[in-house]
Amino acid sequence: MPEAGARFGPVAWCLLSAALFGATTPAAKPFVDEAGPVLLSGLLYWGAALGVGPWALRDWRARRAVRRVDVRARMYLLGAAFFGGVVGPVLLLWGLSLAPAGSVSLWLVLETVATAVLARLFFREHLGSHGWFATALVVIASALLAEPGAAGIQAITLVALACIAWGLDNNFTALIDGYTTNEVTGFKGVTAGMVNVPIGLWLGGEVGVVSTSAGLAIGALGYGASLVLYTAGAQQLGATRSQLAFSTSPLFGLATAALWLGEVLTPTHALSIALMAFALWLLERESHDHAHHHEAIEHTHWHRHDDGHHDHEHEEGVVVARWHQHRHRHEAQTHEHPHRPDLHHRHPHD
Repeated sequence: MPEAGARFGPVAWCLLSAALFGATTPAAKPFVDEAGPVLLSGLLYWGAALGVGPWALRDWRARRAVRRVDVRARMYLLGAAFFGGVVGPVLLLWGLSLAPAGSVSLWLVLETVATAVLARLFFREHLGSHGWFATALVVIASALLAEPGAAGIQAITLVALACIAWGLDNNFTALIDGYTTNEVTGFKGVTAGMVNVPIGLWLGGEVGVVSTSAGLAIGALGYGASLVLYTAGAQQLGATRSQLAFSTSPLFGLATAALWLGEVLTPTHALSIALMAFALWLLERESHDHAHHHEAIEHTHWHRHDDGHHDHEHEEGVVVARWHQHRHRHEAQTHEHPHRPDLHHRHPHD
């Protein structure tokens, strides 16, 4: 799927992912009461699995025929599936049942903050002064959106916990290099659905024809296609930078809520959006350049051959100047160039 964005690259993938996911929150709002947050989250992820199913199955068969994935990649995938597919969506939809969809969409920028802090503390991802200032702006923008009242406080707490769960998911996802993006999305969708749908039914969620069909359809685009695009972008940009691009999702969620649900936009919403946009621009101005060493590694991810790291051979017919995905090997090397914390640059810093 990222082949469609070959001219624009990882930032465009994350922006398109943000557009699809941002529209999901207000689109799912009318079905929360009938299905319940747990059942609906399961249906959304089953929709994601169905959406990428044919491609995920193709990649799984091809991989099983030639190799096994190492234990570390499996643990990253399990962690991403649990926190991102099971815990996060339930907390989000629970909060969505207590607050307007537009506000919930904007609170989701807290995911960017959680991702950045977790990436720095536990996942060896470097973030400079521009990055931390951009993150601070997102915190301020999020604080402006916290509406008063018991329901607002409870709702934003649930959404904040969902963002922490997704922050862990984002960091795990950025490190997965043993599976294709279709496999990652398919596994997360199947796992989350298998856990949340039975629990949602046990908790009293109702399986209606309209809500079930809508959940699967919304999930195929808002979770399925969005996850494939985000995973590809996160592998190239790192967890924090991909999240700062993805933090534009509230813009799309807010627009959808206004157009479809008739929710009103306020000056506070506009100020928060401006702060988020400035934060993203500021992060893009950050430069990071120093000598670093690469150990030999063999992995799978989207790449092309104009970045100084990919010079392996291909079968005839593969256009190496375009984005493509397959298993490949890197030899050890030491060099210096501007870089981001992608799959090749997780070295320690002073």
